[in-house]
This record gives sequence, structure tokens and C-alpha cells, in this order.
Amino acid sequence: MKILLIHQYFLEKEDSGGSRFNEMTKTWAVQGHEITVLAGMVHYATGEKQERYKGKFIYKDNNFYENVDVVRCHVSESYNVSFLGRLWAYFSFVFSSIYAGLFITRKKYDVILVTSPPLFVGITAYVLSLIKRIPFVFEIRDLWPESAIDTGVLKNKQIISFAYWFEKFIYKKAKLINVLTPAFRDNLIHEKNIHKEKVIFIPNAADFSLAEKIQENFNAKEFKRALGLEEKFVITYVGAHGVANHLIQLIDAAEKLKDTNVIFQLIGAGMRKKTLQEEVVKKGLKNVVFRDPVPKEEVFKYILASDMGASVLKKVDTFKTIYSNKTFDYMSCKKPILLAIDGVSRDLIKDAKCGVYVEPENIDEIVNGIKKILALPENQLDIMGDAGYQYAKKYFDREFLAKEYIKQIEKI
Repeated sequence: MKILLIHQYFLEKEDSGGSRFNEMTKTWAVQGHEITVLAGMVHYATGEKQERYKGKFIYKDNNFYENVDVVRCHVSESYNVSFLGRLWAYFSFVFSSIYAGLFITRKKYDVILVTSPPLFVGITAYVLSLIKRIPFVFEIRDLWPESAIDTGVLKNKQIISFAYWFEKFIYKKAKLINVLTPAFRDNLIHEKNIHKEKVIFIPNAADFSLAEKIQENFNAKEFKRALGLEEKFVITYVGAHGVANHLIQLIDAAEKLKDTNVIFQLIGAGMRKKTLQEEVVKKGLKNVVFRDPVPKEEVFKYILASDMGASVLKKVDTFKTIYSNKTFDYMSCKKPILLAIDGVSRDLIKDAKCGVYVEPENIDEIVNGIKKILALPENQLDIMGDAGYQYAKKYFDREFLAKEYIKQIEKI
């Protein structure tokens, strides 16, 4: 099957963080499918362009992976300037990706798959679907515009009204809608009145093959020692350092854990990273380590050399409906999880018996939760990590879910 994937935030090879479709496309390619990705030039976390994209409207990256071509489309660098700047960044991608879909990608595709947010990528999918006369599948990684409203990113009433109207329109035009959590599915069926036969559930997944490959010739204790963290209890966070992630809660917790051997290791990039670093300096903290984004293979080494993985988000109702992608990376590495996300993510950790839930933004509870972890026998952490691994292996294996996704697409 030939698939045209529209994903504004499709990651570069060297990126860490969530990589749902980077991994999914590789799996599909191995299964014999051909994928072309229409992606943006501005990085989702930093809001910046790589030098090779500057001054270009379209940049073709053929054979990005085997059988996966990536066409980078222009996105305005006004992304981080203001709300209107970000809105223009969204629509500049709409215009450039439509152009690329019509005049740059000449293959005859079987299906268009578009993943949101931002919601407006649906415009590209609808236009290309109409002109090329092929169906499109709309995927919801985050309930938008709800999440943008809850985090304060979207405030303009006219734009909010348009977003809700367009959401309803694009759900109607899509042949199939994929959601990443049961809460999303319930929201669409019971609150947005989408027919249940139109909604499928292919969640985020754990990348067991990569984790197992790395562990074959990897000494986690030696890697930890080389980082100077041998005697430390390392809690690693991997992903964006943005508004929604609200990593200041880990910084505040670190301040109250100065008298312990706990080290917070934050790997990634984002709009708030510089502010977070300044806050650590201001507080004089020695138990917070920032690291730049690294390729997924390297990220797994840092996770494997850690004692826990952290999944945290801002305390807003919309985030009660999501699974954090990084949670599955920790599970595939057999690491227990410090979870500061309520809702379905909390249910996941509880059902898998693989970590500790703490109330988001409740610093005292985060601190007390970590202290309880420190008091546990070491083998208890191993038991939690293995429980998460086994649970994810049963319900969230990437290869199985990738095949299931294709089966659902083939039905249309």
C-alpha cells in the first residue's frame, strides 16, 4: 500500500522525545508499504529551523528511512513570536503542504493519513483527498482545540469558534478516525456524536525491538558511572520542555530533595528550557541535569541507566484523556514510572502496577512520592519495571499495533 502521511511535527532522525510515526513508518516499510511524509521545517519543541531548510519552500529528503520519503514543507518562523505568529505558522504549513502534495509528490497513493494537532493539518488532508480522489484517515493525538484552550495557547473567541466548527467538519469528511486513548474514543462517540463504527483505537506503543537491541551490548552501570551518577538515584524525563509539560514542578521538587541522592535528568528541548535552566541556577540546585536532545538509540541508553522515568504534564482536565508517549519508552526499558498525569495515564500505571502516581503540580506530594520510592527495597523497583514491561508487551507492542493499523486502513 502507498500511504501519504501528513504530520507537521514528524521528527528528525536525531530527535529524542515522542516518535510515534517515526517508528510506525519504519515498521510499515519493513512490512512492504511505501510511505511519503509531508512534514514541517520548524521543530515542534524549539520553534526553530535547521540551517539546511532556511530559504527553502520545499526540501525533499528521499529515503529518509528505507521506503520512507520525507518532504519538508515551509513553516513560518513566527512560530514562537506570538499567538498570531503561531497561527500563521500553522496555516503556512497548510499552504506549503498542499502545494507539495499536488506538485512535488507524484505517486498515486491509496490513502492519506493525517495526524493532529494542529487541527488545521486537516485542511491539507481534505483538499488533497478531494483532488486526488482518495480517502483520508484522521488521527487525534490530542483533543484540540480543548488542550490549546486549557493551556492558554488559544484565547481568541472567533478562532476558537472556527476551530470547533472545523473539527466537526473534518470528522464528518474523514473515512476513519483513529484515537490514542479510550477517553478520546468516549469523547468522540458520546460528546461529539461520531458514529462508533467510524472510530478506531490504535494507541501509542512501546518500542521493544530497539530496547532489546541496545541491551545486547550495553552496560548500564558503566554508562551511569561515566555520567558521574553512580551513587545517585536518577529520575529521567525525556521529551519537550514546553508549556504543557510544566517541568517547573520537577525543579521545585528537586529543591526539596537536596538532602537526598535524587538527581533529575531532563533530556530534550523546548520553549521553556532556557527559563528552567535559569531557575535551576537561581535556586543553586546541583541535583538537576539538563541534556540536549539525542537520537532515540541514545535516549534508551540514558533511560536504561536510570532508576525511574518521569512522565509529567500541566494540571488541566484535557490531559486526563491522554497517554504520554514517553511512558511506553520507560516501560519497554523495564523502568518504574513517576507519573504526574491524572486520568487514563493514571489508570494505565495502576493496571500495570509499574509506578507511582503523584498529583500534578502538587510539589509536596511529588516529593513524598519520591521519598516513598527511595524507602522501597531495590528489588521492588525491579518488580515494578518488569510488570510495566510485561503489560506493555501484552497490550502496546508497536509491531502488532502497526499491523492492526494497516488492517483498519485497508478496510476503507
